[in-house]
Parts: sequence; C-alpha cells; structure tokens
Amino acid sequence: MSEPLQAVALMGATGVGKSTLALSLAERLDTSIVSCDSMQVYRGLDIGTAKPDAVERARVPHFMIDCADIDETFSAARWAAGAAEAIRYENTAGRRPIITGGTGLYLRALLEGFAEIPPERETVRERLAAQAASEGAPALHARLREVDAATAGRLASNDTQRILRALSVYESSGVPLSEWQRRGRAIGCRIDCPVFVLELPREALRKRLAQRFHVMIDAGWLDEVRWLMAQGVDDSHPAMRAVGYRQLIRHLRDECSLKAAVEAGITATRRYAKRQGTWFRHQAAGATFGDAATIGRTMTEACTTWV
Repeated sequence: MSEPLQAVALMGATGVGKSTLALSLAERLDTSIVSCDSMQVYRGLDIGTAKPDAVERARVPHFMIDCADIDETFSAARWAAGAAEAIRYENTAGRRPIITGGTGLYLRALLEGFAEIPPERETVRERLAAQAASEGAPALHARLREVDAATAGRLASNDTQRILRALSVYESSGVPLSEWQRRGRAIGCRIDCPVFVLELPREALRKRLAQRFHVMIDAGWLDEVRWLMAQGVDDSHPAMRAVGYRQLIRHLRDECSLKAAVEAGITATRRYAKRQGTWFRHQAAGATFGDAATIGRTMTEACTTWV
C-alpha cells in the first residue's frame, strides 16, 4: 500500500486571518498553499472572494485557485481530486503543503471521501432550473419531499441550489441522493492531515468583517459583480447566491440603495462567519483550535516534523 499523502490544514471562519497566517508560514517553511474555498476556484471572482493577488502568489505557490470558468459546475468531489493531485505533487518534491480556507465540506471530501454519485444530465438540470424560476423553490422542495424525503427534510424550502442538485440527481439516475450517500463513501486516497482552526474574538471579527467589506467596495467589487451578472449564469449559480455578491446584485438591479446593500452584506457576512465557526466546532473532530500565535507554533511543528 502506498504511503499516505501529507498536508496540514488551516481552516476557520471568513475574515479571521487564515490567508495571512498561511502565507507567512508557507513562506517561512518553504512550502505551498492549497486553497480550500468554493468561490476562489472560479476565474473572475477575485475581490469578493479575497483571492490571493499576483504578488502573494509570486511569494508562495498556490493551488486550487482559478481552476474553473464561471459557467462550469464545481463540486466537493472535483476539488478533492484536484487537491489530492496537488498534495501528491508537493510531497514528491519534499514539501508538506498547507490547505487553507473556510469550506469545511471540501476538506471533509478530501479527508473522508465522498459518495460516488453519477453526473447529472445537463438537460435535466436546465429543465429544473427553469421550473425553479417559474414555480419557485418551495414547489420543487415539495416535489423533492415525494421522491427523497430524507434529503428534503434537511433542506430549507428556499435552498434553491441544493434542492436543484437533489432533484437533478434523482431524475438523472433514478436513485435518490440520500440513497447514493447511504450506499457508502469512496475514499480516493489516504492522507495524514492534522487540522487547525484559527479563531478570533467575536467583536474583533465583527469589526474586521465590516472594514473588509468597505475595502472590497473601494477596490472595485461592484465592477466585479457587474461582470458576473453579464456572464448570463442562472440565479441558482453559487456565485450569484454567495454572501456579499447576492446583496450587491440586488443593488445593481435597482432593488435597494448601495448603502442598504453594503449594510445587508456586512450582516450576512457576519452571520456566515458565525455559521462557519459553529460548523468547525461541531464537525472538525480532533482539530486544534486557537489564536494566530498558538496555531502558528503548532502548525510549524507539524510541518517540520514530517519526513
């Protein structure tokens, strides 16, 4: 049996400073970074995703950034496969890369594997998306309840993206999504990857998120959102529903003022960060939690003790 892949994961809520710490550690330890962010995979989404810029990528090699066009469908399985390939490449060169981001489900797909679900048929997805637009997500949720009660039971009736996914899987394969998941998980590789979760005091994070939102606006985020809207992707696309983007889209559609959109975006970002923090606390079993100083020391030990 081949040796397990070697990596170190630095996770946490948006805005806690993961990227800054990971960049500093990777540069000092002469290793690379594997982005674990479901939005940074898309080319063109730079400002609103806090994507590392050209200078930062010149300092430290980055993987799993800008690996999909905006009209492509990305998934946890696709990310896990790409991340494993990047880690294998870095291990061969004697480096233990740092996985960093806030998309916990992507990291879980890499560490625990993922259900082997057949691809959706494009025509099915398009038809369901059109029905969602005309009938509304609650109508599709009711339909999902009839064919996959287990999945419907854990989804909100307005969660268009996941409802579409579940219905599309069922109508493409004839098997409910919950059944595919029940049948077992396929682990594509063995990996040794201690997980560290960076935390920041609640009030400090609230202030940082508000400041960062305004900095992104000043950096041209609205123009980036205009570009996204011009691509013609469906409203169910993850980018169109992403925190911050969704609120700014409402402004550009003349549904609210810029001030109201910014305030709503900051509020939504804070709530998202809270949900992420809760997820890591409950789902990241065995992870080490702490502030930047503590995490920095323990991660350095983990990276340098691997042989």
